[in-house]
Amino acid sequence: MKPLSPEHFINRELSWLDFNNRVLQEAADPANPLLERLKFIAITAANLDEFFMVRVAGLRQQLESDSTGTDPAGLSVRQQLRRVRRRVISLVSRQYKVLHGSLLPGLRAEGISLVRPRDLAPRDRQQLGAYFEHEILPVLTPVAVGPSHPFPMVNNGAIEIAVRLRDPGSPGARYALVEAPGVLDRFVQVPAAAGEGTAYALIEEIILDNLEKLFIDKEITDSLLFRVTRDMDFAVDDEDAADLLQHLETALRRRKRRAPVRLELLERSSSRLGNWLASQLGLEPDAVHRVAGPLDLSRFNTLAFGLDRDDLREPPWPPLDAPQFPVDLPMFEALRHEGVIPLFHPFQSFDPVVRLLREAAEDPDVLAIKQTLYRVSGDSPVVRALQRAAEQGKQVTVIVEVKARFDEARNIAWARSLEESGVHVIYGIAGYKVHCKMLLIVRREQGRIVRYLHLATGNYNDRTARLYTDIGMFVTDPDLCMDAASLFNVMTGYSAPPPWRKLHVAPFDLREHFCALIEREARLTNPRQPGRITAKMNSLVDPGIIRKLYEAAENGVQIDLIVRGACCLRPDIRPGRIRVVSIVDRFLEHSRIYRFENGGSPEYFLSSADWMPRNLDRRFEVLFPVTAPEVCRLLDRILLFQLEDRFKGRFLGRNGRYVRPRRRPEATRSQRRTYELFRAELEQLGRRTRSDGVVRALRRPAKPGH
Repeated sequence: MKPLSPEHFINRELSWLDFNNRVLQEAADPANPLLERLKFIAITAANLDEFFMVRVAGLRQQLESDSTGTDPAGLSVRQQLRRVRRRVISLVSRQYKVLHGSLLPGLRAEGISLVRPRDLAPRDRQQLGAYFEHEILPVLTPVAVGPSHPFPMVNNGAIEIAVRLRDPGSPGARYALVEAPGVLDRFVQVPAAAGEGTAYALIEEIILDNLEKLFIDKEITDSLLFRVTRDMDFAVDDEDAADLLQHLETALRRRKRRAPVRLELLERSSSRLGNWLASQLGLEPDAVHRVAGPLDLSRFNTLAFGLDRDDLREPPWPPLDAPQFPVDLPMFEALRHEGVIPLFHPFQSFDPVVRLLREAAEDPDVLAIKQTLYRVSGDSPVVRALQRAAEQGKQVTVIVEVKARFDEARNIAWARSLEESGVHVIYGIAGYKVHCKMLLIVRREQGRIVRYLHLATGNYNDRTARLYTDIGMFVTDPDLCMDAASLFNVMTGYSAPPPWRKLHVAPFDLREHFCALIEREARLTNPRQPGRITAKMNSLVDPGIIRKLYEAAENGVQIDLIVRGACCLRPDIRPGRIRVVSIVDRFLEHSRIYRFENGGSPEYFLSSADWMPRNLDRRFEVLFPVTAPEVCRLLDRILLFQLEDRFKGRFLGRNGRYVRPRRRPEATRSQRRTYELFRAELEQLGRRTRSDGVVRALRRPAKPGH
């Protein structure tokens, strides 16, 4: 194969913006209920905030360091920044067109409206003024800006008000800033509208309407709303840090003072005051973004999730019970009978994971629990179960990745709480992030040691397990359990990586194994038995993997890629030889599934890793095989559903743009088909149980221990 040219690659940043555009399409889609569409508007805004905090910030750091390199798509840093700005302006413009042209009018027709205080009748406006004086004013702190008052540190993402003032009889201008307090509700219900539906005023609009009560005896000559996004992509040099925790906490405190990368202003706000703000923040014109408003649409999720209007949402898909875990059967007994039990979240409940930990905490035969934690919920039942286990005298070891971006402070708090309960806590690994998802339980049974293992594609987070599609596997396989035990020893001590029995682990051999699997597929393919690779992941960015995929396609391998987010591969080898589909639906696609045809003997793998350099080289990740025929059958069904999705699927064209095919009936919607698949299997098991009196799966002889 000829060497690849930049035309074979898509720029990562632009590909990610295409993903956010696909999310925006869900907000614009009239087939979605109104509050679901509002949710997608909030998601696009939150995504864009993180994009600026991390990706744009990283590009600006490269620019400041005079980086002269190009990305695989051949773009310099300056070219990337210019194209990103054009794409962002276009995306944000469409975002507000959807909000003002469709969503807010639609909500108004349903009796839910957003109003401005100045547009209210005088009596209603006075009532809001009284609300301001009693509920908002006591929390506000106006901050003067001037020769003796330097420009203050503006909080990242906060909605602020800049005010230009003048003393009566004095020609000079004064300036002040007021932050709309995040501790108060942003959406304030207007009492007078209760009889005609529900109306809300934004807290920043109420403050603007009452500024004179903050600056008594001053003339307000100008004011505007603004919002600053800061560079949050800081690196922690944990290899040189004597105390990683203290080092990270210092970095978190400094994060508040990191450089701004974006200033958002409303379109019709004062240019003079806006220019003054940009100057004070040290921002060039290309970092200033004017939007139709309101600012910070990410907080519209308050309405999307908080309104008591189920008629404006999709019908619920409550998580289904896992049939292999009857409520009257202890978890360890169920695992011994089954040997392998998969859980497909959020279609199936996350409760068995928590239940296993709770039972292990109280079980006198459980000797030790080892677990990795990357992101957990705010009130995590997983953490509470681990604490209980330690308090009950179990040997509990937890690797908490305190460097998980934007969850650093929460993870530090959880880590300290775990330590107080007697848990042995490892605060990550120097030079790497621990991103693998593993739970290992050691139990004494009939005088011998038995291990139980849970491996997963997603975090041990009970909240996101209701929102993200992920797969977890309970296994008792001795080789997998031994590999997991060895990996824990590598991560917690000074043990060298052993020859792995069944796992493949980054940063040791995962990249090499993926490349070997792709190469084997190219070697085995022939006209009678065509090779095929089907891979589902969050992102495909790694240039080395992309080159291997192109080579396999040239050799005749059919490659089907299901990539939710950024995809830097341009499917242009031969029409139809490489297909890329992206699914954006009510649940965030998060599971990683890899299937290789292997000359007619398909091999299946699940992983916590995407095909990205960070996952393959700079993180601890695991790839684990799936061999149980029933589980492989389910994986085949899920992959097929997604490749056939003509309801929520978008397909990547040779020009690097995603195309949404002509919509077919909802029968092709992959997430609904997946939910119906598991509901049908649960109902079938219920019918069988009622006729047989017992669950057939639990009537099989117990598998031998190890």
